[in-house]
Amino acid sequence: MQRENSPDLRASWPVWADFLRRRGLENLVAWALEAAGPLTLFGAQALYFGGPLMRPAFSNAQLDALAHLLEDGEETQAFAAFLREEGIA
Repeated sequence: MQRENSPDLRASWPVWADFLRRRGLENLVAWALEAAGPLTLFGAQALYFGGPLMRPAFSNAQLDALAHLLEDGEETQAFAAFLREEGIA
């Protein structure tokens, strides 16, 4: 899907992983992303529809990057693997 933009979208992964790690959620989120499979598309749609309500807490770029991640199954699995690797390091 967003192959040409993958490096730009992946630039925020370390920040997200750090946020999740500080709260002890990296393994739970990795598991949920792996288990959700095609249901992540619903999460992406929820971000698009609910985005205006979340704008005070998150920037447009953050919400768009997360929505794109959830739309692309390969990127979702890659982020889950990234979270697992970060948790080991």
